[in-house]
Amino acid sequence: MKILFVIDTLYSTNNGTSISALRYADELRRRGHIVRALCGDTPNNEEQAAVTEHDYCTGILHIPFFQPLIQKHGFCFAKAGRSVRPMIHEACEWADIVHVFIPFFLDNIAIDYCKKIGKPITGAFHLQAENITSSFGLGKVQFINDFIYAIFRRTTYNRLRHVHTPSQFMADSLRQHGYTSRLHVISNGIKEAFMEAGEKKAVSRQLSAIRKTKAEGSKLNTECFKIMMVGRLSREKRQDVIIRAMHYSRYADRIQLVFAGQGPEYKRYLHLSRGLKHPPRFIYKQQTELIEELLTTDLYVHASDMESEAIGCIEAFATGLVPVIADSDNSATPQFALDGRSLFAAGNPKDLARAIDYWLDQPDERHYMEQLYRVAGREYSLTKSVAEFEKMLKKEIADCTRNNERK
Repeated sequence: MKILFVIDTLYSTNNGTSISALRYADELRRRGHIVRALCGDTPNNEEQAAVTEHDYCTGILHIPFFQPLIQKHGFCFAKAGRSVRPMIHEACEWADIVHVFIPFFLDNIAIDYCKKIGKPITGAFHLQAENITSSFGLGKVQFINDFIYAIFRRTTYNRLRHVHTPSQFMADSLRQHGYTSRLHVISNGIKEAFMEAGEKKAVSRQLSAIRKTKAEGSKLNTECFKIMMVGRLSREKRQDVIIRAMHYSRYADRIQLVFAGQGPEYKRYLHLSRGLKHPPRFIYKQQTELIEELLTTDLYVHASDMESEAIGCIEAFATGLVPVIADSDNSATPQFALDGRSLFAAGNPKDLARAIDYWLDQPDERHYMEQLYRVAGREYSLTKSVAEFEKMLKKEIADCTRNNERK
């Protein structure tokens, strides 16, 4: 198939939707399909450029006053005005099927044109309304969130037959908001490298046990426990809860926090961390380096109030880490907890400290559960996810063909 991905921001490495789109594109190409993108930004490196020379790039739409905040979130809006309409039309006409990711201008214009020419088109729902409102401190104002969901429903998703959602939580939420498309629950998926790393870690630990020596990375634990979270530094991700939890943990003087990500809350978190014996490390790593960080980590915490899935959490437990997850009503991530010991009351640093202390108190139980989480991670293989995604695309092509024949 010739597949067109329509997405405002494709090449950001600090945006989960962009990362998932790039991974899906790579896997689809590996499966023999031709994938191009209609987007606003351009590749960041030679490796990306090598497979994207035929992309359709409309350029970035700069939003006065809000542009710095938008960029800090790893996002940009693509131009979609009259000057780029011929490019949008050309891209849609090239494809056998079009897939849109974000319910904004570019994607909706692509939907308009595909409907006009009878082109198969599907969509993905990755952007929660709460992700937008949280940027303005309004993430928990329900009537505003409901209003945004209603706009997305009317302008984008109810115009599509098939929509990909990364979790059952998101599918249920969309149904509650009146979305009528056929919803396909498919994980965004993780790369094999994370699962392979988890397997190697397990083997290493087994060999170390046989030799009665300390497992790889455990030398650090005589001095400091390393606790990590992966995610954009934004209000809804709630890294602040992890920092505040250090004031309640018995192990506070022996904990090194590591936050992998960038975002607008960086300076606030630096200020909030003043007084901790071990100031948090803020890192921004590529995949290989991120895996190395995870392999020397003792416990993973995902404190976010709002998530459509949270790939970073899956990657962490696939490498063999016990996750401690905020039990938020607006997040899909609690689904990954194998039992209640991996949950804490969302937004409650004291309860998070309780959960952290429990797992640090119980190294044998933690190591046992690490193996169960590592096995659970296999269910979220990118290869498996893209195979399901491919079925959705084929279903849309068949449905569109039948619909065109009736006209």
